[in-house]
Formats: sequence, C-alpha cells, structure tokens
Amino acid sequence: MKKYINTPELAVLPQAEMIETNIKKFPLAIGLPKEMDSNEKRVALTPLAVSYLVSEGHKVIIEKEVGTGANYSDYEYSEAGAVILDDKEMVYKNDIIIKVSPFTIEEINLLKTNQTILSALHSVSHTAETINAMLDKKLRAIAYEYIKNEHNFYPIMHSMREIAGCTSIIVAAEYLSRANNGKGVLLGGIAGISPSEIVILGTGTATEYATRIALGMGCNVKIFDASIYNLSLLQEKFGKNLFTSTLHPKVLLKSLQSADVLISAMENNLQSKVIITKDMVASMKKNSIIIDLNIDNGTYIETSRTTDLSQPTFISEGVIHYCVPNIPSRVSRTASIALSNILTPMLINIANEGGMMNCIKNNAGLRNGIYIFNGILTNQTIGQKLGIQHKDIELLMAAF
Repeated sequence: MKKYINTPELAVLPQAEMIETNIKKFPLAIGLPKEMDSNEKRVALTPLAVSYLVSEGHKVIIEKEVGTGANYSDYEYSEAGAVILDDKEMVYKNDIIIKVSPFTIEEINLLKTNQTILSALHSVSHTAETINAMLDKKLRAIAYEYIKNEHNFYPIMHSMREIAGCTSIIVAAEYLSRANNGKGVLLGGIAGISPSEIVILGTGTATEYATRIALGMGCNVKIFDASIYNLSLLQEKFGKNLFTSTLHPKVLLKSLQSADVLISAMENNLQSKVIITKDMVASMKKNSIIIDLNIDNGTYIETSRTTDLSQPTFISEGVIHYCVPNIPSRVSRTASIALSNILTPMLINIANEGGMMNCIKNNAGLRNGIYIFNGILTNQTIGQKLGIQHKDIELLMAAF
C-alpha cells in the first residue's frame, strides 16, 4: 500500500507504508572455547568478527588464549569487546557454542541441555558414545559441512576445500625436498629438466585449486574421476592439454608409476571404496608422496590412516603418506578469517530472525546443517553407521 505526503516538495512522491512485524532482534550469547585438540589451530571467530557482533548488541564470551593458534592475542579480543574467561566450564554455559573441530566426549560433558552447538562434523570421528551424549542433552547440533546458503551452495566446505587444495601443493613441495628427508625434487619444472608429475583423484574444489597452483609451477597434472562431465568442466577451465581420465585401473596404475605426488580429493564419499590398492601404492616411485584429503570422511587409498599435525606422515610401501584431516589448520590464520567471514553474517541473521528456532524454521540452508535437533538424530549417514534411529528434519519441522 502506498500513501502520499502532503508537502509541496514531496506531494507527488509515493512513500512505502511501514508494516509492523512481530520479529524482534534476539540478543545472542556466544561461547567460544579453546580447542582441546592441540593440533587444531583455527578459531571460528576472529577479533574483527567479535567486534562486529558486539556492536550489534550480542555478547561473546571466549576462553583465555582461544586464538593463540591463529596468532590472535587475548588483548585483541578484549579490545574487540569480548569477555575473556579462564574458566572453560563457564564458557560452555552460553546459549550458542562455536568451535572448529568436532565435539569430544569431554567437551559434550561440559555442555548444558537445550544448547545450540556449531562445529565441523567429521562423521568418522564420532562414536555411539558421543552421539548418544548429545542426544541425552537434547542439543541442536549444526555441522559446518552441510550448511547451505541462499544459492544452494556449501560456503564453509567450499572455502576449506579451496585452502586444502592450495595447501596440498605446498605440502607436496615440502616433502619432496630434502628439508623433510624427501628425494630432493623441485616441485614444478625448469628448463632442461622433466617436470614433476602430479596425479589427482577427483574434480571438486580442492582439485581445481591444487591444479591451478601446480600448473602455474610447471607440473604435469593428471586428473582422474568417475564423471566425464566433471572432467570436461575442468578441461574447459584449464585447457585441452590437461590430462583427464576416468578411473580406469590400468591407466591409473601407469600414471602412478611415474608420479611424484598423488592427491586424493574426491568430494563424493563412495563409502570408502578402495580405488588405490596397496599394490598400486607399491608401484609408485620410492619417496614419492600421497596427500589424502579424504581421510576425515573415509579414504579411497588402502594404505592410508589418519595422522595429525604433530606427526603428519608415515611411510608405507616406500611412499610418504600425509593424512592430516584438518590440513587447513596449517594456515590457521587464513582459514580462521575464511571461516569467520561466513559464520559472522550467519549469526547476525539468526539474531535478526528472532533467535535460533525461528531461523531454523525459516532458513532451509541452516536447517540442512542440523544433525541433532532437540535430542533427535536427523543425519541418516550417522544413524545407519551407528545403528541409532534417525528422523527427517523436515518432518520434525512440521510439528513446530
């Protein structure tokens, strides 16, 4: 409806009539605990993000030294308006708890009932004990991996995969050099010397960013995937000279025999189906390197097993294996900024929608990230893996 203001200057200009709504901004109390996992260096909210949230009327309570791994000091958080506590239990008493790595049983025990928690899920890291402990506390648990935006896009996972893809090439260069007892090969190519060869499994975001850097360094890159369509999309981006192939065992084996680096970056979990067998790994050159970016959600490489940043590698069949699930933590400050840039507007939106429950009802993208809702498991993958009954979140929404 339009109405007109009766003044000489504005008599002909229509003015929008203000419509009163019942939605009022809901002040948030956000707890930001320090990671118990010493190998997790990222932090979910930077001081700049905290400053913005506080300026919007929200309270951010952080644990002392929460940002140390990403080189953020308590002073920076204090100046941003955060409340800093030395008592971990008090931090965990807030309505919304945000961290990076999955919640451990020790951290779950610190939570109170009916809280909202946000973190990475890493489904392989959970057991019946951790999931049942969350169910008993009737939590609303949201996984970074499954949150969508208005464009049906997974912003957090896309950003972390960008970083993982770029970082995988840096890791490959480090471990091929003599600095880490590698065989002393320069990753790339220079005049008169054959370029390094990199084999990549998958065609997703991590592959795209790893390929961009590797080609820029002069490497020969060979990409394997089950989808011809996805392979053709990559060739459109990088040119027809990029080697691509379906997952044909003989072609893959031949490529592995001359490869200096194998990067596993398949984004669609094939329920841990083995693509690279132990014999195929044994056929690779001695002291070549495997970087397994799938290790947190199952692996396609028979010889892979999870490592961490304190001891990131092991040798199997004469090949160096780098199987760190949180590889973006190597560049923790960059990864923290990327994560914070996505979470901050999400939190502001939750407040503007009138609180977490209203936002869950109205925001299908946030709802997609829920794996536990008020003490009910809503993630089918976890339910089937652990034998725990699960329900569809959309059916639950119909009751609210």
